[in-house]
Amino acid sequence: MPDLIQIHEADNVAVALHPIPAGTVFAGVTATMEIPQGHKMALKSVPAGEMVIKYGLPIGHATRDLLPGEWVHTHNMATNLSGEVEYVYQPHVVPLAPLPPRTFQGYRRKDGKAAIRNEIWILPTVGCVNDVAKALVRENQDLVAGTIDGLYCFPHPFGCSQTGADHAQTRKLLAALARHPNAGAVLVLSLGCENLTHEQFLAELGDYDPERVRFLTCQEVPDEMEAGRALLEACAAFAGQFHREEIPVSELVVGMKCGGSDGLSGITANPVVGRFSDLLCAMGGTTVLTEVPEMFGAEAHLMGRCVSEEVFQKAASMLNGFKNYFIRHNEVVYDNPSPGNRQGGITTLEDKSCGCVQKGGSAPIVDVIDYGDAVTKKGLNMLYGPGNDLVSATALTAAGAHLILFTTGRGTPFGAPAPTVKIATNTPLATRKKGWIDFNAGVVADGARTIAQAGEDLLDLVCRTASGQLTMTEKKGFREISIFKDGVVL
Repeated sequence: MPDLIQIHEADNVAVALHPIPAGTVFAGVTATMEIPQGHKMALKSVPAGEMVIKYGLPIGHATRDLLPGEWVHTHNMATNLSGEVEYVYQPHVVPLAPLPPRTFQGYRRKDGKAAIRNEIWILPTVGCVNDVAKALVRENQDLVAGTIDGLYCFPHPFGCSQTGADHAQTRKLLAALARHPNAGAVLVLSLGCENLTHEQFLAELGDYDPERVRFLTCQEVPDEMEAGRALLEACAAFAGQFHREEIPVSELVVGMKCGGSDGLSGITANPVVGRFSDLLCAMGGTTVLTEVPEMFGAEAHLMGRCVSEEVFQKAASMLNGFKNYFIRHNEVVYDNPSPGNRQGGITTLEDKSCGCVQKGGSAPIVDVIDYGDAVTKKGLNMLYGPGNDLVSATALTAAGAHLILFTTGRGTPFGAPAPTVKIATNTPLATRKKGWIDFNAGVVADGARTIAQAGEDLLDLVCRTASGQLTMTEKKGFREISIFKDGVVL
């Protein structure tokens, strides 16, 4: 197993695949100090002000002269990022070679959509009824029988005392979740006096099947638990008629997310997810890449892959729009990575971004979709959303992701409404947190599997998960949502 890796031939740093002591020799360069796992070592002299190159791209500049064999991190390099950028479309679109189809065992909904779970969801329209929703879930678990996979609710603090775009965003997000195919039936739970009125929700939801989506306004009934039970029984009767059947993987929509990243994220787990994304897209399936702030500085990996000038302009608008979001709040664009990221070896936002976008593989980018909107085009999509784990995972679910691939170098236990597959970047994490991790991409750093082989392994796991195999978060019942908020609370 190698001690370090030079990711691209143009790189002037290498990354430690495991902790290495001073005196370790790599590519003719001797480490002059201990290099922690995931951290960078200079491969040549880099004068102060010159670019530090990783993934073949600048990830920042040296703040003092760097010597060969030196540890390169926050103490001697810094970001190059500032504000908005004027992007120029230079297309480099390389279509993927089609691959033979595969299938999974899923559910076919009455509207023709595919699903990988057959659950009953309770969606509060306002935070005031969160505990009612929790009680309904707790006291009606006997309805989880036959082909019904679970009964869940998704509390949140919003739906009232919001104005303008925030109010519209909450309404849009909740309606999108109500349409999600993994929910065989939905109970929309309201209080009755909130800003998000029943009429507003109906207008946002659009056409719906009244057997699938039911409504309860707590202020309008004598006993909301009794009324809720009756409606959940009707939901269970409707959802219980669905059974698993063979469905092409071309109908799968898979979200891609990273959190608690480390210096190996862009070397193991994220490229493995990128390989999976290419495989699924080559079979006619769909993947979704989000975390817009973690694309800053890595645009060269993405922008030329937009399939048209129109898609490129949507991508440019998304990127600069998010930068303007920071600037509008008097925040610096590059206030990232997190303390845990830095401890794991990520130094600048460009460093983090270049690793993050590896999840997008090499597929052409077919569309850019707004927060709360659903995927409509097969292939690799980009989704407007922040880097925050819960907010972006919720947005991926609302976009229609049947499941989410979540890479992590530090580990995290949370789960989105959609099944959330946790992928470790390193073997020590996968070994230590077996109750969190579903897939170990650390085998790439260990030399046991190539990125291509691990990508095939991940595709197999996705097909098994889509066919009913539970993720670690599902086994624990960990499910959460978080809604993107920008404005005031009344």
